[in-house]
Amino acid sequence: MTDVHRDVPPGTPRTLTSDEQLALTGERTVPGIPAENYWFRRHEVAYAHIVGRCAGRRVLEAGSGEGYGAAMLADAGARVTCVDYDESAVAHTRRRYRQVEVRQGNLIDLPLPDGSVDVVVNFQVIEHLWDQPAFLTECARVLRPGGELLISTPNRITFSPGRDTPLNPFHTRELNAAELSGLLADAGFTLTSMLGVHHGERLAGLDRKWGGSLIDAQIERALAGQPWPEDLIADVARIGAEDFDIRDADDAGIDASLDLLAIAMRP
Repeated sequence: MTDVHRDVPPGTPRTLTSDEQLALTGERTVPGIPAENYWFRRHEVAYAHIVGRCAGRRVLEAGSGEGYGAAMLADAGARVTCVDYDESAVAHTRRRYRQVEVRQGNLIDLPLPDGSVDVVVNFQVIEHLWDQPAFLTECARVLRPGGELLISTPNRITFSPGRDTPLNPFHTRELNAAELSGLLADAGFTLTSMLGVHHGERLAGLDRKWGGSLIDAQIERALAGQPWPEDLIADVARIGAEDFDIRDADDAGIDASLDLLAIAMRP
């Protein structure tokens, strides 16, 4: 694996030192691991899409994980507070991303006052929560009137197709667009936009190269415990956030999207 990492093309995430790296457990994605780069970039594109929306605003990232997304928002001019339940993630974010404020806490009991933030960001987290309605109620509480809730989550239809239970053992309940819209409405939010994350042209080409699905090519080898071919690692390591498209629901069927990105307003 060392030889493959040395040959990774310029512009891909560098391998981080042990004191910089948060352990990769499968529960969250982290930057700096070439073989993890597909999932990292698929998460990163949602942050890239909203950085302008958050600039100059007070932002809560609820479930901040490794902290890279909160840092992206802070570097673009947002005032960011992170809340995460995992103590190791909180310690890592405090150590690595000094531009954000970090608090340890439960997402259904957020350690912030009522009406104290302009935006709540919750990316790739709600599918991990046991009490999704209680979490959304907390989001409404800490948002000021007119504030925005931005949520991304895997689309259940494409992420765990044909299953009643999630494929990912860390997920409690995955959602399709209609289910996410319903949860937001029940919590009193007004949905202003439902977007979908899709493979762009270059990723579509990699899907064809790897037998119809780049995702399946990665998962099958991981589940089988097989070493990855060098060209698969190289292909994955070259992926950038720009290789994904974010489309309006009307532009392409939302049910065919990989991930959902909902924008909702607290009245």
